Amino acid sequence: MTITEDLQKLLDILPQGLRQVLENHPKRDILVEVVLDLGRRPEARFPHQAEYLSETPVTQEQIDDCIERVGIFGGDNRAGIEQTLHRISAIRNRTGKIIGLTCRVGRAVFGTIGMIRDLVETGKSILMLGRPGVGKTTALREIARVLADELNKRVVIIDTSNEIAGDGDVAHPAIGRARRMQVAHPDQQHQVMIEAVENHMPEVIIIDEIGTELEALAARTIAERGVQLVGTAHGNQIENLIKNPTLADLVGGIQAVTLGDDEARRRGSQKTVLERKAPPTFEIAVEMLERQRWVVHESVADTVDNLLRGRQPNPQTRTVDDEGKVSVARQLAVVNGRGPHSIFAEDASPPMRPSNGWRSSGQMVALPPFSLERERVTGRSEFDRLLDESFNYSEAVDFDATRQPGPNGEDLPLHIYPYGVSRHQLEQVISVLTLPVILTKDIDSADAILALRSHVKNHAKLRQMAKARHVPIHVIKSSTIPQITRGLRRLLNMDDPELGDDRELQLLLHSGSEDEIDALEEARLAVEQIVIPKGQPVELLPRSSQVRKMQHELVEHYRLKSDSFGEEPNRRLRIYPA
Repeated sequence: MTITEDLQKLLDILPQGLRQVLENHPKRDILVEVVLDLGRRPEARFPHQAEYLSETPVTQEQIDDCIERVGIFGGDNRAGIEQTLHRISAIRNRTGKIIGLTCRVGRAVFGTIGMIRDLVETGKSILMLGRPGVGKTTALREIARVLADELNKRVVIIDTSNEIAGDGDVAHPAIGRARRMQVAHPDQQHQVMIEAVENHMPEVIIIDEIGTELEALAARTIAERGVQLVGTAHGNQIENLIKNPTLADLVGGIQAVTLGDDEARRRGSQKTVLERKAPPTFEIAVEMLERQRWVVHESVADTVDNLLRGRQPNPQTRTVDDEGKVSVARQLAVVNGRGPHSIFAEDASPPMRPSNGWRSSGQMVALPPFSLERERVTGRSEFDRLLDESFNYSEAVDFDATRQPGPNGEDLPLHIYPYGVSRHQLEQVISVLTLPVILTKDIDSADAILALRSHVKNHAKLRQMAKARHVPIHVIKSSTIPQITRGLRRLLNMDDPELGDDRELQLLLHSGSEDEIDALEEARLAVEQIVIPKGQPVELLPRSSQVRKMQHELVEHYRLKSDSFGEEPNRRLRIYPA
């Protein structure tokens, strides 16, 4: 890294005695700021410590002498030194007189954004978060130079306190070809942001310290006009922004939503929950924990959604060593929804966990023909065997060890996330047919999604989430026993059983009365002896509405159509050939 600081120009405004102490100080190259408070000893602050420069308290004459060398303080009580990046901030008493100064050293550090250069080049908006003094402004300055000089973009900096591009009318060379717009008063920052977009046709807007609701609104307006935004905000982490009503719009805004009974039951949550209101203004967020360690949220939307649902996000942690080598690590709260905490790291980008069978290709491999033949010979359900064998391989998560796939190439038991499908009916089918399936309420732990076609068609967010997590969606037309049964068998790549499978008929029974059994047997015989072999329609005996519904489901199981005719109590079923 190359560092440009012009430290001597800052020292020149200090009282002579203090200037000499700092000029000969062994740590002058890492000086952060000098603090002068009336009636107190002058103090020099370094990254991890502070020390007094003199035993003599600061006098008003010394403060006034410094002010004369600095110049005019703006509406934000800040002043600068022309052609430098240093900042002098004033503390006033109740009458407006300056009784304290904070002289902050400004440095241009070339190469400081090596950790996130790949993110800067994507063209997505980036929000920098961090405590004061961690290097947010230094990073903004370097980002502006890289975008303008190396990526040849039109960059405009909104420099409210002249901290990014230095004091004076001529911008500091540290920002390269980027242009700088000064702000007369901090209250006008949001207006200058909009003016920059309307008048100067930028591709990138860089803004320091977004702190008001108007500025957050201006940032959203700019982002929606297709301009890349790079900015900083008050707060150490994304959680701080979510809890801050003034700045919550930067991450999409938060609103209370009342769920329906079914949705609340499916989520396993209360009926009133918090959800993100809109797409975030900034697509990427960087939490600057230390100068050499940054946490990167590649998708602010996913991070906010996870936090609002009580889940832990899994951001990247990027660090850089003394040689400039960047390392990337990721903390996974849950691996495939069933494993313990796990960390992996590498030099460039995190490795993907090797996926077995279905999760790697989106589908399962068909069962070998001999397995079905063996089922007929032994009389033992193939699924019973698969289920037994699935328990014999380890569920431990170990990136170094190769996890053995299940007998069909999949990870059994299969974890399915139901969407719009009756959970009660799903559990009934799984229980009666003894399928190796577990229902999950967490899409992150799902191997597949079983959803109603109408719900998927009208829910783009579900499709996006499934695509991002590489989870296949399997759809069924309606939430009925035959459709659910067929959908689960298709998910597990099992052939349909013989049409008269006793367990399939058990699923259709409600109370198991003789009337129900007789009605289903009548419908089964009509289908198998007349409709299918002879291709002729058949009318059944009159039945109650509940029993007719069961007959309809049985006919649907045979992939045939049926209608009800007549008036009660003589209303009956008519079955049509395919």
